[in-house]
Amino acid sequence: MGFAVVIAFLALFMLGFPVVYAILLPSIAYVVIEGLPLGLLAQRVTYALDSFPLVAVPLFIFVGNLMNLSGITDRIFRFAYTLVGRVPGGLAQVNVFGSLVFSGMSGAALADIGGLGR
Repeated sequence: MGFAVVIAFLALFMLGFPVVYAILLPSIAYVVIEGLPLGLLAQRVTYALDSFPLVAVPLFIFVGNLMNLSGITDRIFRFAYTLVGRVPGGLAQVNVFGSLVFSGMSGAALADIGGLGR
């Protein structure tokens, strides 16, 4: 039955359905066909989200946005541009170097995405 759910997802995805519906419809069909209680679905979702490391994700994104609003990311980008901006492929090198500095400051790639990814 799991193989049929994957095939249904791929078929709906290829037909142009939004990803959320392409995942949701086969999953609901599986729960209904197998006769599983719907409360089990809510319990599994809650259990999956009840993870301590997942609490850090929005906080790292928040710190990245704070650094972006305070102007630190602009200074990091300008600093990286002065160091490697004239090298061939300079803009790509600036991006890599800026990400290196930003991740070293914050300690997380998620904050790097939140700050430099805008």
